[in-house]
Amino acid sequence: MSLNSLAVGKYLVTPLTRVTPTGDYAASVSIRRGMHDRVFRFIPRFDSPGLAMQYALAQGRSMVLHNQLV
Repeated sequence: MSLNSLAVGKYLVTPLTRVTPTGDYAASVSIRRGMHDRVFRFIPRFDSPGLAMQYALAQGRSMVLHNQLV
């Protein structure tokens, strides 16, 4: 488990970030249950990896809590 991962019920929510070619940060989140996981990428860009990570974690947690895992 990553230091940034969060257990939400049966799911493990892990925020991911990467630097874009323009120097800002993109956010995505992995939502795992057992051997299966889904990765969601988000459109907003951020000035720091910390902001991107916070956004991804909040979005992933919200998706799990509101059963929005399509």
